[in-house]
Amino acid sequence: MTTEIDGRTGLEVLGREECLHLLEHGHLGRLAVVVDGHPLVFPVNYALDGEAIVLRTDTGTKLYGARRGSVAFECDGTDGVYHTGWSVLATGTAEEVDDAADIARLDRLPVGAWCPGPMAIWLRIRPRSLTGRRIPPHGHERSAAPPTT
Repeated sequence: MTTEIDGRTGLEVLGREECLHLLEHGHLGRLAVVVDGHPLVFPVNYALDGEAIVLRTDTGTKLYGARRGSVAFECDGTDGVYHTGWSVLATGTAEEVDDAADIARLDRLPVGAWCPGPMAIWLRIRPRSLTGRRIPPHGHERSAAPPTT
């Protein structure tokens, strides 16, 4: 498999399947919304449902912002010892899940709340765009130039 390197940054460019794999194994991300012209970012627990990102919330600023336009979702992972890491960014719109069968299925996903409260509303983000980057381990080639033979 050939790894694509961003010529400007030297970072590995992750394909859609790798982004989905990383999302599938994560549990904490950040939801970005815009409220009154100001970007706001909220930490959220999430799960992957097929290729959709799902999370629980309740009435409040997060839900208000998610209902009104485009959203972004980001998650990442780092290794402080080896100075490596990755980041996945999904953009799209969030929709409230209101189908009883879908809600019953989503209720079985491992999405726990860190904060007290009912978190009775499920949001689903179907990414229009899904991109990712990885900082490769030190010593690996970080140049966009192809190797010489």
